[in-house]
Amino acid sequence: MPRTIDPPPVVVPPAPAAPPRRTARHQANAIRAEALVASFTAQRPSAAERAAAGKALREKVPLASHAAFERTPRVDPLRILRAQARTRLPDLVPVRHARMLQSPFAFLRGSAAIMAADLSRTPTTRLNVQACGDMHVGNFGLYATAERQLVFSINDFDETRPGPWEWDVKRLAASAYVAAEHLLASRKQREAAVRAVVSSYRKWMRRYAAMGHLEVWYDTIDSERLLAALTPDLRERAVRVLDKARRRTNLQVLDKMTDLIDNSHRIIEQAPFIVRQEFTQAGRSVHDALGHFLADYLESLRPGRRMLLSRYQLIDTARKVVGVGSVGTRCWVLLLQGEDGGDPLFLQVKEAQPSVLAAHYPIANANTPTEEGERVVIGQQLIQGSPDIFLGWGELDGIHYYVRQLRDMKGGIEIEPGATRPSAFIEYCALCGWALALAHAKSGDPAAISGYLGKTEAFDDALLTFSSAYARQNERDFDAMWRAARAGRIEVADAMP
Repeated sequence: MPRTIDPPPVVVPPAPAAPPRRTARHQANAIRAEALVASFTAQRPSAAERAAAGKALREKVPLASHAAFERTPRVDPLRILRAQARTRLPDLVPVRHARMLQSPFAFLRGSAAIMAADLSRTPTTRLNVQACGDMHVGNFGLYATAERQLVFSINDFDETRPGPWEWDVKRLAASAYVAAEHLLASRKQREAAVRAVVSSYRKWMRRYAAMGHLEVWYDTIDSERLLAALTPDLRERAVRVLDKARRRTNLQVLDKMTDLIDNSHRIIEQAPFIVRQEFTQAGRSVHDALGHFLADYLESLRPGRRMLLSRYQLIDTARKVVGVGSVGTRCWVLLLQGEDGGDPLFLQVKEAQPSVLAAHYPIANANTPTEEGERVVIGQQLIQGSPDIFLGWGELDGIHYYVRQLRDMKGGIEIEPGATRPSAFIEYCALCGWALALAHAKSGDPAAISGYLGKTEAFDDALLTFSSAYARQNERDFDAMWRAARAGRIEVADAMP
């Protein structure tokens, strides 16, 4: 029989797939992607054009207008302090008041909220930067980068937030005047300190306006540049400060803050400034609270940092009082140990409350952090560029915190009579102006700001007038707080550390 051959199978092509449904989320992503492409491909104005736009702002906001300080109408400063006290640990509020009453300069350091309210009534170009929010001469110092290089920069970020560059410069200039008075400087020296801040800021901003974006971002005031900027007399002292900062390692903190008990290090208590507690204010056990907080904090770290931290064992915890303006906010110190007792790690867990700028300069956009700790961390990353490797944030029982290493290769000058000469302080003020200009150049538009400031000393003159006037207002507020303390209208702690 002839062999039959089966016909080839009939291949039925599959029906074309139905196009995916365009959900609202897909549509939103498509719109966002298109907007991003448009923003990255759009023509950028040149530095010269931005400088010209900044210069044009002088018509609306003359440089001389920054000299003005209106004494009235004004919110009662004690009312502002009482409002802040309501969100702080009640047993520590009297300590805060006592620290602020040590001197008019100490009062200024603790009165960022008061000055933010005052600054909200002063002229502004609305050229925004990542503002420090609590900019004064005591909030600068040395810190170690991730590469263990010492640099000079702003070192306090609790109040950081997008805001007007002028507010930071005005608070810094006024603090230079008040601090110079605290150092018993002559009027000529007080004025020189203010001019050192403002002229240094203005001149460095002009330099940054001529640099590329990456060049500005990578710029730091390292130890070599720091020393080169000083006179020979002050350079010798700066070398000692640098050497001291290099010795302030975790091992040095271990020796200073702990005792060896039963072959294990324990944080030394110094009530009410350093105390060991079993329960949080919310009634949660510290052990349970730390577990929940650490789980949240670790999520904020990069995977590599998370792995590194996981190698350490938690040894001890204590509540700690810090700063002047920050007293009363919740702050914890964690002692961790690596291979042995010679491998310590100290972490500071500090409460982050809303910035004092928020009530006076509202800014809301899609990139605004929802957690206050995240706000502090992002601000520090924008301003410092190379911050602490363990910098992160977390939340517990509705309270926001940020985390950083404690005293890791940090240092600075002591702004006290006898410790710092007025002549040396003036040089230090120039460094502060430089560091603030760098911070603002990283996060703002240096060309526009520089174009507005110009090459003359008109802005310097205006801020000298403002600083002198605000120093007198600060003194009146300080005296008013003293009268309230003597009358028993505010509570003040008897003992100070």
